[in-house]
Amino acid sequence: MVAHQHDTGYKELFSHPEFVQQLIEGFAPADIAGLMDFSTLKNHSGHYITPLFEEKIEDVVWSVEVTWRCVTQRVFLYILLEFQSSVDHTMPIRLMHYVACFYSELLKQKVITPGQGLPPVFPVVLYNGSKPWTAPLDVYRMITPEPPGFLQRYQPHLRYYLIDEGRYTDEQLGLVQTPLSGIFSIENAGESWETLQQAVDRIVAIIQAEPNKERIDKVITRWLKRHLRWLGADVNLEQLNSLVEDKNMLAENLENLVNKERLEGRLEGRLEGSLESKRNAARKLITLTEMSDQLIAEIEELPIEEVEKLRAETRH
Repeated sequence: MVAHQHDTGYKELFSHPEFVQQLIEGFAPADIAGLMDFSTLKNHSGHYITPLFEEKIEDVVWSVEVTWRCVTQRVFLYILLEFQSSVDHTMPIRLMHYVACFYSELLKQKVITPGQGLPPVFPVVLYNGSKPWTAPLDVYRMITPEPPGFLQRYQPHLRYYLIDEGRYTDEQLGLVQTPLSGIFSIENAGESWETLQQAVDRIVAIIQAEPNKERIDKVITRWLKRHLRWLGADVNLEQLNSLVEDKNMLAENLENLVNKERLEGRLEGRLEGSLESKRNAARKLITLTEMSDQLIAEIEELPIEEVEKLRAETRH
């Protein structure tokens, strides 16, 4: 199973506590985020070889203190980075297995002991595929038909929280003025240079307003260079060291790509218009003359198959 379409750089992003906080505060349920003391974030990330799937998984694990009914305890944020082109409908099974392996690892490293019990986990799946996520959010939902009441209590349950980047509109992301929401906007721009240019302008403005501007700038610049390289952007990435300081150079390069994109679009439009003009002329010849399809194809410089198709449409 291929875990990634490309090196997203998200692993590095979420090695910084502020991006973890931005993810939970900006995109997780407010009633959960509101209980967390993000100043207590502690990184527990690591690759785990999972025997069931025999793969290294891209996960990020942090813990944070949560206060509920005057009781403070540590909750583990288990964030799975799921960047495949298609939806994996086995995700509930995979995640149940990953969390079990994570608990085993905590016991093995003696972070916890069996006598202490297991700490709570908040499983999050961050997905950036183009297709909407349609996999069940709880492994129980995969059990069909639904078992009778006397069996239901014995079935496995593990629900995860889904953050599907592509389902957020520009308006929704605009309400979350954080560097991470700016990154989501860039991801959602796809391969449209014009939309990408607008998203980059937005994230530069967000970075400039950040208290830790220099640090955030470096982190996001490294991420954006990866992203532009994957998109095949004709930009001198060696000269791009700071989105803030090099914003004019980047803006000029993106403007060139936007102009090229528009020119190619106009050219495609002209070609399509010219083709439709030839089709209309061929339709007239089919209707008003007894010319053969071969002759009409030669006159209008169309493939013979195209003329045959037009004649069949005319008959109907």
